[in-house]
Formats: sequence, C-alpha cells, structure tokens
Amino acid sequence: MAAFGGLRVVCDSNVSKLSGKISVKSVAFFCSSTSSQIPTSDSLASAKQDGDASATFRREPRRPKDPEKIEDVICRMMANRAWTTRLQNSIRNLVPRFDHELVYNVLHGSKKSDHALQFFRWVERANLVQHNREAHQKIIEILGRASKLNHARCILLDMPKKGAEWDEDMWALMIDSYGKAGIVQESVKMFEKMAEFGVERTVKAYDTLFKAILRRGRYMMAKRYFNKMLNEGIEPTRHTFNIMLWGFFLSGKLETANRFFEDMKSRGIAPDVVTYNTMINGYYRVKKMEEAEKYFNELKDMKFEPNVITFTTMIKGYVSVERIDDALRMFDEMKGLGVKPNATTFSTLLPGLCDADYMSQAQSVLKEMAERYISPNDNSIFIRLLSGQCKVGNLDAAADVLKAMIMLSIPTEAGHYGILIENFCKGGRYEGAVKYLDKLIQKDIILRPESTLHMEASSYNTIVEYLCSNGQTAKAETLVRQLMKLGVLDPVALNNLICGHSREGAPESASEILKIMLRRNVMLEKGSYESLVQSYLSKNDPSEAKAALESMVENGHVPDSSLYQAVMDSLFEDGRVQSASRVMKMMLERNVKDHKDLMFKILEALFIRGHVEEALGRSELLMHSGIAPEFDALLSILCDKGKATAALKLLDFCLERDYIVEISSYEKVLDTLLAAGQSLNAYSILSKIMNKGKTTDWSCCKDLIKTLNEGGFTKQADNLSRMIKGTSKQSENKERRRKTAMAQ
Repeated sequence: MAAFGGLRVVCDSNVSKLSGKISVKSVAFFCSSTSSQIPTSDSLASAKQDGDASATFRREPRRPKDPEKIEDVICRMMANRAWTTRLQNSIRNLVPRFDHELVYNVLHGSKKSDHALQFFRWVERANLVQHNREAHQKIIEILGRASKLNHARCILLDMPKKGAEWDEDMWALMIDSYGKAGIVQESVKMFEKMAEFGVERTVKAYDTLFKAILRRGRYMMAKRYFNKMLNEGIEPTRHTFNIMLWGFFLSGKLETANRFFEDMKSRGIAPDVVTYNTMINGYYRVKKMEEAEKYFNELKDMKFEPNVITFTTMIKGYVSVERIDDALRMFDEMKGLGVKPNATTFSTLLPGLCDADYMSQAQSVLKEMAERYISPNDNSIFIRLLSGQCKVGNLDAAADVLKAMIMLSIPTEAGHYGILIENFCKGGRYEGAVKYLDKLIQKDIILRPESTLHMEASSYNTIVEYLCSNGQTAKAETLVRQLMKLGVLDPVALNNLICGHSREGAPESASEILKIMLRRNVMLEKGSYESLVQSYLSKNDPSEAKAALESMVENGHVPDSSLYQAVMDSLFEDGRVQSASRVMKMMLERNVKDHKDLMFKILEALFIRGHVEEALGRSELLMHSGIAPEFDALLSILCDKGKATAALKLLDFCLERDYIVEISSYEKVLDTLLAAGQSLNAYSILSKIMNKGKTTDWSCCKDLIKTLNEGGFTKQADNLSRMIKGTSKQSENKERRRKTAMAQ
C-alpha cells in the first residue's frame, strides 16, 4: 500500500503538468488501482523512476534571504530618523547588550559623520560600553574625513580621562586630517603636543607631518623638521625620501630634490619605482623631458620594471612638450612589456593626438580603450575626438566615437549628436544626419535635465534647412520645438520652418510659427512672409494671403510689386473687390505704381458694386500718385449699365476737382439721369456744368426743362431757362468781340 500511495502522489503531482489534450478522467483511470488491475513489481519500479524524473523538474524553493545584521538595522534607523530619545530607546530595545565589535561596525556603516558622532557619545554616556582604542581611532578617522576637526581633537585629548591610551597612529591621523584641511599650523601643533604628552614619535609621525607641510608648499619648514628628525636619531626611510622629493618638486625646487635624491643613495637607501616615478613626474611638470628620460632609463638599468604610472607619466610629459611620436612610442613600449594602460593613460594620450591631428592613431587608441571597457577620466575628450575626426573628413571614424561612448555607457548628449549631424550635412551624407537626428528626438536627449552639452546653432540650423528644403519640415519643427523648451529661439531655424511649411502646402502650420515669432519678438525675414503669402494663394485662400501681406508691411518689410499684384488679382478673381481695393491702397501709399490695368479694373468694380465712396477715395489716391483714371471710360460704363447715381457722383467728383472730362460724357450722364427719372439730380449737375462753362450745346436742356415742368419743378425749369439765355448772350458777345479783334 505504501508503494501504491507513492505512485498516487507522483501521478497526482503531474496532473497539472499534462497538456490539455489528455483529460483528467483518463489520468485518474491510469493512476487508479482496482482488484482487477494490481500493479506488478516492474510497473512499480517504473513508476518510481518516473516519480524521480518528475522530481528533477520541480522548481527548487527560493532560498530565504540572509537576515539583516543588527548594525545595518541601526545605521538605517539613524539615516531615516532624527536623533531623539525615542530613537535611542528603539536602538536599546533592538540590542539588549552592546559590545566593541557592534559599536565599531555601526560607526563604520554610518552614512553621515553626525550620526556616527551622536552614536559614539550616546553609547558612552549611557554606559552601554566603554570605548576601546579601535572605536576611538575609527571616530577620529570619520570626523577628520568630514573636517569636523575640533570634535576629533576633543575626543583624542579626552582619551586618558576615560582610561584609553594614546598611540602614534591616532596622533598621525589628526596631523594628516589638519594637513588635508589646509591648516598646517594645527598639524605642527599636534605634532609638538605628542612630545608634551609623552607620545613617542617615530618616522611614521614625521612622514605624516612632512606630507601635511609640503602639501601647502612649506618646503623650508619641511627641511627644518627633517634635520630635527635626524638630530633625534630617527633614520629616514625610502618612504620619507619619496615624500620629500614629491614636496620639493611640488614647490618647484628641483635642485633641492636632486640633492635629497643623492643624499638618499648616499645613505644606502636604494630608490624604488615610486622614487623614480616621483623624479620623472617632477621633471615632466617643468617640461624637462631630457631629465625625465634620464631617470626613466636609470630605472630600467636598475632592473626595475616600469609600471603603469611610470609610462603614463612619461606619456604625459611627451604630450606636454608636443612630442606626440615619442608618446606613441612609449605607449607601444608599455603594451610590449605587458603593462596594461589605465584610464589616466588613455585620458592623457588621446587629447595629445587630437591636438596634433593624429586622428588615425587616435581612432586606434579609442578602439583599444573601448575594447578594454575603460572609461576616460574626463568625458570632454569625446568632443575633441568627434571634432577632430570631422575636421579631417573621416565621418565614419567620428561615428565610431559615438559608438564607443555607448559601449562604455557614457551618456551621449545633444552636443555630441550635433557635431555629427552638422558634419554629415556638410559632407553631403544627409541620410546619416537624419538618422542621428531621429535618435536625438526619439530618446529626448535634448530635454534631459542633466545635459550640459547642448547643440550649437550651426548644427541644428544646418539640418533644419535641409529638412525644410526636402519635404520634412514636420520633423524639423519637432527638433525646433524641443529646443524652444530650453529657451532657444533661433530666428534662422524659425524662418526656415515658415518657408518649409509654405513650400509643402501647409500655410496653417507656417502661420502658427509666425505667431510665435511675433509674440516673442523674433526677427522675421522678408522671404518667410513671401513664402507664406504664395502658399495661401496656391491654396486659393486670398483673404489669409492678404492678412499675411498686411503683417509683412506692419513689421517693416517692403513687398515686391509682383506680390501686391498676385494678392490683388486673387482677391479680385474671388470676388473680394473691397479687400483688393485695400491692398491697392496699401500699395499706393508705399509709392508702388505698377499694375495700372488691374487697379482700374478694381476701381470700376467698386463703382459698379455700389461702393462709390470707396471708389472715389481710391480715385483721389490714384490722382495724388500721378495716375489718372480714365474718367470718360468709367462714366460711359456706368451709364451703359444704368448706374446713374454712381455716374452722378463720379461726374460731380470730377467737376469739383476740375478733372478733364469730355462734353459727350456730360451729355451721357445727363441722359442717364433723365432716363432714370432723376430730373433734380440732372438739374443740379447741369447747373454745375454751366457754372464751369463746360458746354455750348443746349439741345439736351430742352428735354430737362420739359421734364422739370412736368414734374412740378417749375422754379428749377425757369432758372435753367434764364441760365441758358444768359449763357447764350455771353457766348454771342464773346463771338462778336472775337470777330472785331480779327477785323482790326
């Protein structure tokens, strides 16, 4: 039965793993046992094997996480909560008993020096533990690193009161902390106090003091204490001389450094690689590479193996004196000896190669750096590499620079893409430039808040101009709008957008850009307005074209005569006569006098459509501009079309200003007025004509007098008759005087 039970467990555990093609019912039948189906020993053995096989496919249970250490919990609590009595009680509840190891680990794991100091003092005041030497040294180290030197000093000086003993390491730690903070006098005081408090000073304390003093350039003080060390019978070590040499070179005291170097050898202290590296570095700093080479060769003669620092320093020196070939030779020698270059090596060599235009070698060095997955110390080198490769026309190598950045997980910025885009465009490889632009836009690289390297105007203007000239203005606008979010309002780019949208038949989009530019006082070019006007005209939208033209004029641009003509003609053909008239007025006010035929057509249409006052105003504007309308033709057309009132006003306008009109035009207007039943208007205009002395044929007046009498206007008829007789006598007298004068 046990075997049967095992079989059932195995089968049941695999039911859920069977595919949907096998029913549960069949599985149950297969696994069930009846009196007629007693399993044999072979079947049981096979079932056991199947069970073992299925067990191998079972997912192993996830391993439980290691419990968090108590010191980590305390550090997390201090980092997330203010230091209060409540926090102290929480820590005490968590730790029933403190020991030295726990205190040290909490101090070591504290994220802030304030937390470490508070914990250190609290544990001591609460009598939870009596701090030992390691805890004191750790808190002094933490406070010194955080420049909380007064606290560290107090803790050090209070140690004897707590039964803790001093040693040289603690005092050396304080001397070094004051030195790193630049407070040399305090370093010296701490060193002197060691003697006062009976703390033994060895070469270790002196070495720490020398480093603190020389870091601030106090080489004379360092020499005095060096002599004092010798007088106390303390022998300098190789490390002591290395510090002294470093400090003298740092202060530019080459002769003193040489003298100490010789003194070192005379004392039987053999220089090591660090010593030679210090000498090489010192001479490279003053650009004396011959001396640096001498010590480099001496190092090899002494059977020392130059390390990466040695080679990097030599490369640095050669680059500083522009001996790039020697720098490359040293780089090859370095690799030949199996010394692997580090980030400083590459960061030193690559700028020198770029400055010397050794771009093919720079490409090889960059490739090696990327293959080794070494990131440079300064990412600005990639800008120089990109610019340098583009300068020599090697665009593929420039593209490899960007690939290397991506391989090394170095953030690519808009400025990097901008250099590639600009130079790909200049090289005629526009497709590549567009691909880089697509990446730039899709990844929102321009809008990254951490970006410090932005695209130059020459970069984005080049690609924007290309896109707008090749039917991709929408993509160019996406780029420009991202730049606008950064506060960039480049007039060249925005004007290109207007021209591009206009050429592509999207004047609405161009108009949006135009409004932005006007709202933000960005300079608009004449060509942008012209493109927008032509785009609206091509879309059969003359009213918007007129609005764009008016905006163009308002912003101080002078449209070409042909642009005025195109807008006026489009408006006229669209039946917008008054709008065309306003464009004509705008043109005449700016002393543009072309397209007379079109202006006369507009003038005629104004009269015919009943816009008489506007037509008369345009007529006067034309006369002031030196363009005389054909009044006789206008009067004739108006009369023929039965526009009696318009003809009357035009004739009255001409009479008031003494414009020349043919007699036949007077008669035609009078006939038109009589035919329209406007006898009083005819009488009025005829009176003006007679007062001007413009007629001698009174045949038409008879019909007018008759009409006036029939209309009951007898007074006007009598006045007109007397005027005609008076005018006839005057004419006869004039004729008589003329004949008499001729006879004499």
